[in-house]
Amino acid sequence: MRPKTRLIHGGIFGDEHTGAVSTPIYQVSTYKQEGVGNFKYEYSRTGNPTRHALEELIADIEGGHAGFAFGSGMAAISSVMMMFSAGDHVVLTDDVYGGTYRVMTKVLNRFGLEHTFVDTGNLDEVKAAVRDNTKAIFVETPTNPLLKVTDIEEVAQFAKSKNLLTIVDNTFMTPYLQSPIKLGADIVLHSATKYIGGHSDVVAGLVVVNSEQLASDLHFIQNSVGAVPGPQDCWLLIRGLKTLGIRMEETNQNAKRVAEFLDGNDNVKNVFYPGLESHRGHDIMKKQATGFGGMISFDVGTVDAAHKLLDKVRYFTLAESLGAVESLISVPSLMTHASIPPERRAELGISEGLVRVSVGIEDVEDLIEDLENALAGE
Repeated sequence: MRPKTRLIHGGIFGDEHTGAVSTPIYQVSTYKQEGVGNFKYEYSRTGNPTRHALEELIADIEGGHAGFAFGSGMAAISSVMMMFSAGDHVVLTDDVYGGTYRVMTKVLNRFGLEHTFVDTGNLDEVKAAVRDNTKAIFVETPTNPLLKVTDIEEVAQFAKSKNLLTIVDNTFMTPYLQSPIKLGADIVLHSATKYIGGHSDVVAGLVVVNSEQLASDLHFIQNSVGAVPGPQDCWLLIRGLKTLGIRMEETNQNAKRVAEFLDGNDNVKNVFYPGLESHRGHDIMKKQATGFGGMISFDVGTVDAAHKLLDKVRYFTLAESLGAVESLISVPSLMTHASIPPERRAELGISEGLVRVSVGIEDVEDLIEDLENALAGE
């Protein structure tokens, strides 16, 4: 099957019991057993038919061995990290989402999980960060919010040579535009709240693993910790995945036009978008993805200029999150990345005047006019 067909017909299609073409919402907590230990489902923390359909679908789409659904993207990341033990070490992309930085530096470090942040786009930095107790390399590409790009295949090949796991946060690109497992990754993560849900109406996380052992290990964590989504949320994600292809194609086209406009605007100091040929990760993105995504960051110089822009836009909604049909706008230093200390943000280049937009599927001419007027103060 080709990608858009797989989004609709992959995994478990419909319901074999009734013939319904839409997976039913099994709003149930427990299940009748035919005898002690004789059951298909036992308890909905452990497994639920609607969640199972979602997990089978995301595994099929990502080309992995098994899929797992969680109550949020951070629940997914935290559960994956719980597969490691006290004293283990993980190398991570330096410009990760603020929540990932927070959970590694403020929560998981309490349990003895060690970490080092490096520019994973520079393989020499990755190699230098690996220790005897390193167990995995965690890559976010493109990064949030500076859109830095890592060569997944390059990192995965190095990781395999050192018997390390490669974990990729694929939220920004989605399985429609980028397939990390095909590039050698062992574990792929998504904040399904974003593009996979696509309509700003669900919070969830998804994970796909590439082996039976990893599947067994992660299912044990999923069942033990219990950070799972309810069936209604799973159904919304299945529905969202069916239109992911057409949404990402439109988003990708819109974002390219918006980025080109911003790149030529005198009120914008710098544009971060891998679809621009000037972006240092442009060639890598062309090699490992089928598009450049819908996320753009740009620097307007000062926090005052950023606030003025936010006050003027009409079609870009000031809000946390990304990946929805509507375009969203935010100031990372004050919102999504406020949990990162100011000095660390300065080191990474997350300036106070940095603005991040998630380009939606509105008419692109309206979006460009909106930004043009707002940047001109109109």
